[in-house]
Amino acid sequence: MDAPHAIAMPPSRGERLLLVAGVALALAWSLWIARDRLTWFMEVVWVLVALPLIGWRWRRFPLTRLLCWLLALHALVLIHGGAYTYAQTPLGFWLRDTFGFERNPWDRVGHFMQGFVPAILARELLLRLTPLRRGGWLAYLVLAACLSFSAFFELIEWWAALAYGAEADAFLATQGDPWDTQWDMFLCLCGAIAALLLLRRLHDRQLGPGIVAPAGGTTP
Repeated sequence: MDAPHAIAMPPSRGERLLLVAGVALALAWSLWIARDRLTWFMEVVWVLVALPLIGWRWRRFPLTRLLCWLLALHALVLIHGGAYTYAQTPLGFWLRDTFGFERNPWDRVGHFMQGFVPAILARELLLRLTPLRRGGWLAYLVLAACLSFSAFFELIEWWAALAYGAEADAFLATQGDPWDTQWDMFLCLCGAIAALLLLRRLHDRQLGPGIVAPAGGTTP
């Protein structure tokens, strides 16, 4: 679709500059202090791809304010993990010590965010670029998209282990948990469900009635 429906609430120019500058500065800082440059690159490559892609398409396809802030937050989670490796993140150790976890849980946070933020991204793309409207099929496809990406990410971890051997241990961040893969996908699913339950109404308002209204009707 060459001209998607205009959304009701994109971020202001000042907000966009703030978000881009914050993520760019965090990227530069994380590269400077990165303990393992290979792990850093594999963790933040999604940010390195997303920033120029969003900028390139912005004039024709601006994103909602909510989605922009969520994407920036997700980027910071990835950058923090890339800078220190997920098993050694300071924020993860704080969570462990504060809440009594047995391990550094920053990878758990990352995989929850892997569902929470992409759920709103998938929802926005499906509502704006396909005939889908709100309802069960939309929710199902959003959850399916998040789970499929989570499974694909686990395949990437497997391929990294095959290609780099022990050098990929920091990227895998299993911390000796034999159920790490299952936990990753489960938390991604939990994040996606939470995003739909908590944010769908706010997301609808920012998209506007021209996008979220059922065909031939109006939004309730």
